[in-house]
Amino acid sequence: MKTNRNIIAILVVIIACSVVVWLSTSIQGSQKTYEIEPHLTIPEYKTDLTRVMDAYERLMERYMDLTERNQSMVGTDLKYVVTTLDSIDGRLAEFSARIARIETALGIEQPGSSLNPKPDDQP
Repeated sequence: MKTNRNIIAILVVIIACSVVVWLSTSIQGSQKTYEIEPHLTIPEYKTDLTRVMDAYERLMERYMDLTERNQSMVGTDLKYVVTTLDSIDGRLAEFSARIARIETALGIEQPGSSLNPKPDDQP
C-alpha cells in the first residue's frame, strides 16, 4: 500500500506540475508579432533646372487663367457692343425711312446713295 501511495503521490505531483505548466502557457499566450510599416516620404532632390521649370509652369498656368478671364470679359463687352450696334442700326433704318417720306412729301429729289459705289468707280 505504501507503493500505491507513492505512485499516487507521484501522479498527483506530475498532474499538478502539468496543470501549472499548462496554466502558465495559457496565461502568457502565444508570442504575438507586430509588423510596423513606416510610411516616410522623403522629398525628392530637385536641381535648379527642375525648380526653374516648376516656376515656369506655375507662371504659365497663372497667365493662362488671367487670359481666359480677360477673354470672357471681352466676350461680355462684345455682346453689349453688338446689341448697341443693332439698336443703332434699327434706329438708322427708321430714320432713313422717315427722311425718305419727308422728302417725298415735300417733293425733294433724293440724291444717290453714298453707300453704293458709282458704276464708273468700279474696276
